[in-house]
Amino acid sequence: MADEKLSKLREAVAGLSQISDNEKSGFISLVTRYLSGEEEHVEWAKIHTPTDEVVVPYDTLEAPPEDLEETKKLLNKLAVLKLNGGLGTTMGCTGPKSVIEVRNGFTFLDLIVIQIEIVEKYTKSNIEVHTFNQACLLNFLSQYPRVVADEFLPWPSKGKTCKDGWYPPGHGDIFPSLMNSGKLDLLLSQGKEYVFIANSDNLGAIVDMSILIYIVTPKTLADVKGGTLISYEDKVQLLEIAQVPDAHVNEFKSIEKFKIFNTNNLWVNLKAIKRLVEADALKMEIIPNPKEVDGVKVLQLETAAGAAIRFFDHAIGINVPRSRFLPVKATSDLQLVQSDLYTLVDGFVTRNPARTNPSNPSIELGPEFKKVGCFLGRFKSIPSIVELDTLKVSGDVWFGSSITLKGKVTITAQPGVKLEIPDGAVIENKKYTQLN
Repeated sequence: MADEKLSKLREAVAGLSQISDNEKSGFISLVTRYLSGEEEHVEWAKIHTPTDEVVVPYDTLEAPPEDLEETKKLLNKLAVLKLNGGLGTTMGCTGPKSVIEVRNGFTFLDLIVIQIEIVEKYTKSNIEVHTFNQACLLNFLSQYPRVVADEFLPWPSKGKTCKDGWYPPGHGDIFPSLMNSGKLDLLLSQGKEYVFIANSDNLGAIVDMSILIYIVTPKTLADVKGGTLISYEDKVQLLEIAQVPDAHVNEFKSIEKFKIFNTNNLWVNLKAIKRLVEADALKMEIIPNPKEVDGVKVLQLETAAGAAIRFFDHAIGINVPRSRFLPVKATSDLQLVQSDLYTLVDGFVTRNPARTNPSNPSIELGPEFKKVGCFLGRFKSIPSIVELDTLKVSGDVWFGSSITLKGKVTITAQPGVKLEIPDGAVIENKKYTQLN
């Protein structure tokens, strides 16, 4: 049955004119591995907590060189690659999240450029910067056809040739796409030896001279769905929740057993990428992603870049401070980085030292705040949250200017009622449900 499915799929893919031969080959290879059962869950009994030799504590790393000439030489060998990520459709975006304004009129991409320019100015170095756009299927990453689940045929061959018929196969496609686009050979010809790969919406992912290969960070309850590094059959490996057997999902989410998680910050040797791609050796774990689009059940097969760690010799993880992981995946995250919890200096977002609690506030916003446009429209200005522990907002709530939130705050608008928080209000350890 699997052979028959693959044969029909292969024939249909051959007739797709919208993708290159490399993309067709990559897609068929992924599907072949999927049908052979390579996406199966890992053997739970073989999972072990990594030692400090496998995941190295950040504070044990060697300090950056004091000699600026030495620093310049190292940085001149570095390329920085930022993943624009998805379209941010859950936040109501129609373009990449990286073009969302963060603060002071600057977008994520603006801040990335400023950060690099500051480093280059200080060290007189030349850092190559690229962005990969996952969701728009532009630049370098591949586009693969979504598979109609009940027929197991590419949706575009069934007539769905618009963008909804296609999908980006995950950031694991970075490595072959670097090669297929010619960018890998170009970087090597320019004397680049290393690439730092990170998500553009993670403002903490800055160039760090002390970090060599791969980054992980201390885990908190907010990160229970993130992948984690494990020791598996004597190798360091990334474990994603999609690979976890159902009986062990709660254990995987526990921050007692799995204290670290993947931040998708990768420092990789470019020559190693070239060698492994040419050998077709990067067989990352397949992540099946079933979806329903326009009433049709479709299947996407994806891979994660971090999962490639086990194919690189002498690969390690680095257990970094939380300051290196400041992602914006939802409007509640955007509220954090736009608030007085952080300051912006020369493109670098720094945590306000007035915040004594080492953890960030926990913020839950109702569906009225889910889309960026609605979120921004409901705040005259972002409230002060330096002393906030938790915030839960539900219903038709609107915030005035210069509001301060402290401790544990719950704000609830009754159904059919518009609740306006007045300018200058200070709400501390309170359940706020109506105007006085």
